[in-house]
Amino acid sequence: MQKPILILGACGQIGTELTMELRARHGGENIIASDIREGSESLMANGPFELLDATNYEAIEDVIMHYEIEEVYLMAAMLSATAEKFPMRAWNLNMNSLFNVLNLAKEGKINKIFWPSSIAVFGPNTPKKNTPQNTIMEPSTVYGISKQSGERWCEYYHKKFGVDVRSIRYPGLISWKTMPGGGTTDYAVEIYHQALKEGKYQCFLSKGTQLPMMYMDDAIRATITLMDTESNNLTVRSSYNLGSMSFAPEQIAQSIQKHMPNFKVEYVPDFRQQIADSWPSSIDDSAARKDWGWKPDFDLGATTNAMLKHLSKALFN
Repeated sequence: MQKPILILGACGQIGTELTMELRARHGGENIIASDIREGSESLMANGPFELLDATNYEAIEDVIMHYEIEEVYLMAAMLSATAEKFPMRAWNLNMNSLFNVLNLAKEGKINKIFWPSSIAVFGPNTPKKNTPQNTIMEPSTVYGISKQSGERWCEYYHKKFGVDVRSIRYPGLISWKTMPGGGTTDYAVEIYHQALKEGKYQCFLSKGTQLPMMYMDDAIRATITLMDTESNNLTVRSSYNLGSMSFAPEQIAQSIQKHMPNFKVEYVPDFRQQIADSWPSSIDDSAARKDWGWKPDFDLGATTNAMLKHLSKALFN
């Protein structure tokens, strides 16, 4: 029998799609969505929803007790670009929400946690190409500092208290279903929207800014696969590197121009350029491949095909 799962931050870019996929797999009634605000019509319609602040320990505990939750996916976070504008709010949300679920697991009130990390944990001194699983990590952003700290606490709680916590360092994520939420890799979603709506795009990163990226379907599949893996197969309890494809803005523009030859891009870097420059250009994810059989399905060409096809329907039908 499927035990109920709680998603904290279910209305965000990843949380929305993760919630829908888990409901498709396990039944809507078994996946409890929650966020500080209500989500999309489809998310609200096909399963239970709780208005919930991820920084409120007692409120989370009440929901866990009420639904007899066993697994929690903590997807609530303030992302890189937004966090630079509100550093203390970002630190409070990103860290206190994690401590809440780690402590609930430590007290035996839940059995398993997923918590997302990010390539933002790496910094300007990290090897940029094929960034190893274990390497120099000196993040230079508020978001990256909170994620690196979170990784250390996850590993500590696992070693010290036996908490079954699992994590992925997400690259930039590309989705047609939900708009991005204030990250440095948001351009890779915006560019498809603007290509279809305007036929042109002003990019906030410069040419040649190579970053690791992933189509959302791959990210959701990776997350659920990791959570379904036997605990004793996992060798990483901080966070797994996860790779798929790497490209610069002009490469994504070229892939769109194969479908829309008149599409134009202007490059006007802003403060996010400095953040992007501190991140890796490609990822070594051999630990994830070895421990739980990770392998991406989508390359840039397949991603562009899917984005233009689905977005065209969503925007114009």
